[in-house]
Amino acid sequence: MRHWSRRDFLQAGAAACALPLRQLATAEPLAPVSGLLEPFPLHAVRLETGIFERQQEINARYLDSLNVDRMLHCFRLTAALPTSAEPLGGWEAPSVELRGHFTGGHMLSACALAWAGAGNAVLRDKGNALVDGLAQCQKKHGNGYLSAFPPELFARLAADKPVWAPFYTWHKIMAGLLDMYLLAGNTDALQVAEGMAQWVSQYFVGIGEDQRQTMLRTEYGGMNEVLVNLAATTGKSRYLETAHLFEQPSFLNPLAARRDALQGLHANTNVPKIIGAARMYEVTGERRYREIAEYFLEEVLTARSYAIGNTSLDEHWKSPAEDLKGTLGWTNAECCVAYNLMKLERLVYGWSGDARWMDAYERSLFNCRLGTQNAAGLKQYFFPLAAGYWRAYNSAEHSFWCCTGTGAEEFAKFADTIYFRRGDAIVVNQYLSSTLTWKEAGLRLTQRTGFPEEQGTTLTLHLEQPSERTIHLRIPGWVAGRAEIRVNGRLLEATADPGSHVAVRRRWQDGDTLTLALPMAVRREVLAGDGSVAAFLHGPTVLAADLGDAAVPEPMRVIDSGATVPAKLPAAMPLPELKGASVEAAAGSADGFRAQTSQGTVAVLPLYKVAAQRYSVYWKV
Repeated sequence: MRHWSRRDFLQAGAAACALPLRQLATAEPLAPVSGLLEPFPLHAVRLETGIFERQQEINARYLDSLNVDRMLHCFRLTAALPTSAEPLGGWEAPSVELRGHFTGGHMLSACALAWAGAGNAVLRDKGNALVDGLAQCQKKHGNGYLSAFPPELFARLAADKPVWAPFYTWHKIMAGLLDMYLLAGNTDALQVAEGMAQWVSQYFVGIGEDQRQTMLRTEYGGMNEVLVNLAATTGKSRYLETAHLFEQPSFLNPLAARRDALQGLHANTNVPKIIGAARMYEVTGERRYREIAEYFLEEVLTARSYAIGNTSLDEHWKSPAEDLKGTLGWTNAECCVAYNLMKLERLVYGWSGDARWMDAYERSLFNCRLGTQNAAGLKQYFFPLAAGYWRAYNSAEHSFWCCTGTGAEEFAKFADTIYFRRGDAIVVNQYLSSTLTWKEAGLRLTQRTGFPEEQGTTLTLHLEQPSERTIHLRIPGWVAGRAEIRVNGRLLEATADPGSHVAVRRRWQDGDTLTLALPMAVRREVLAGDGSVAAFLHGPTVLAADLGDAAVPEPMRVIDSGATVPAKLPAAMPLPELKGASVEAAAGSADGFRAQTSQGTVAVLPLYKVAAQRYSVYWKV
């Protein structure tokens, strides 16, 4: 993704209206926005042989290793149902106030996504078994309540007493149930989700505006998003009323006025609120929500993000805008934040078709998601950016961090943002080996590529009969030189600026091929606020210094607890000091790059290939 001018953006267009958000009063009709670019449904796309398909399978094996009765244990305890299962550990332990967020939430979403995206019937059935167990627990409560912890946590929230984040977990469960309905066809899951929504509506009866706004200072995940999605799914506008109860004028109004008031805020508490605003725009058509989402996303990407495409230190936006000097450490870039930013980029892209959002998505996909799972399917929490650190992962049954959950979902849905459509046109946005089957159009499109090691891709059309249509190809902002397009081997004169799309319209025949060459070069990006520190990228991928694998003990690679930072973490190394202008191509190197530093020649590799070794993303220049 190219660096965009924050100043140009801030000065562009008329300032958004800064009127206060409505205080919930009446139900609204559902008026979905029309004319959006729509991603093809996950059922229509399959990954083919390649690194993403392999990572999808590793994730599926991990999910299949988890026992349903153990995941339901705390739900059954809370509902006073018999259970003799061994409790899970970490954030799912019976004493932890976030229990249920993975086992009743992320796990359901991941199972539904695995079924939709890969036809994994084993995980679909596991998801169905979880839904059955959760429905029994909700029935025992008798009032729509469903959680792995008792209602007492919600009473503490209302009384402004210390509590972790009860609505955060509630959101994960509702979202998982809705995914099981929408992606896996489980009608019981929708009924349970509606019961949970009705309980929330009753919970807020008698709670005044000031008290509610105080309560919303406690993290509540994407409650507004899931309630909007439930409204859109059922056509019941009363769920929009409940969604509005989770709006915070103190957070949203500055964004509506195009003012960055993010410093000091917890990043992953707030990105889901913007996803909810984006969905509110799509469902109601109220443009103010769109303006909030677009301004927020542009501000985070241009003023608060690292080269990898993610943001935050110690989970917060600690620095002023455009000043990340001195922020490189172990606790950079919580992986959940990348997951949620990508969800938001996907939504915002659909409104305008602006290729910048897909450039940003691509950068996060290759640098923040790919590589953050190990061979056992375990996931990262933080993404260290200081020199000399390494990747660390959760354990299989005794961690269950938030990033374990979002990772389980992400690695089950790699195919969901490759292809979009508008009318009869196809838009190819990500270059992953895959097959799109568009049954209604009698069309199958196969994409074969070794991207990003291969600097381009080849598409082949399989048609029941010839048809005229347009295929749009994203030309990434990082392209070095001209992106060449060939149809059946013949070079087209079509051109497009980097960071845009090129349209190829013709009468397509069965077997036609469309080949796209995307030349790459090494480029430098300085750290915001510190021109003496820079990262290097080749195409969409960040390049990392390989600092060796010397003596990192296993407990510091796999954290077998709810902690997210290894114990007795050593100090970071000094940044490698680059001699010369840039990282160089290296003939004969397995990964093709090297750098000359004050300490000698250093091997350099794409960041997603970093495994057990110590590494550095940034360099002293």
